[in-house]
Order: sequence, then C-alpha cells, then structure tokens
Amino acid sequence: MRAALILALPLVALAQPTPSHAQSPYSYPWCALYGSRSGAQSCYFTSWEQCMATLEGIGGTCIRSPYYRGPDYRGPDRPYRRY
Repeated sequence: MRAALILALPLVALAQPTPSHAQSPYSYPWCALYGSRSGAQSCYFTSWEQCMATLEGIGGTCIRSPYYRGPDYRGPDRPYRRY
C-alpha cells in the first residue's frame, strides 16, 4: 500500500493544471465585425484570410485591429527629439 502511494505521488504532482495565459485582442492584428445589428466584434484573427473564412456565410467584414501593438506598429508619426 505504501509503495503504491509513493509511486502515485509524482503522478499527482504532474497532473496539476499549469497556469495559462488568457487570449488578448492585443495579440491579434485582425478583427471581425459581424453582420448582425448587435455590433459584435471579435479580434482574435492572425490573418485577413482567416477572418474572412470565419465570416463566410454569416456576413460581416474584417478590419485591422485597433488594439494590436505587434511588430509592425510604428507609433505616432512625430519625429523623435532629444532634449
């Protein structure tokens, strides 16, 4: 009995859930605006093609995410000044 308990203890430790990171609209460059009157928006698409494939048949449009701050984000169009 004790040997079974000693063998089961590492298995229980490995089976514990690990913390995961929640998805964020800041991580994805494309948003889907659904065609219904609700104004629903979903910003979890990595490409325009993926967004359009999701909207096929249900209607809507794809736009660049206003939340995305990925590698192609340039920031404000003001020149940098050193003081």
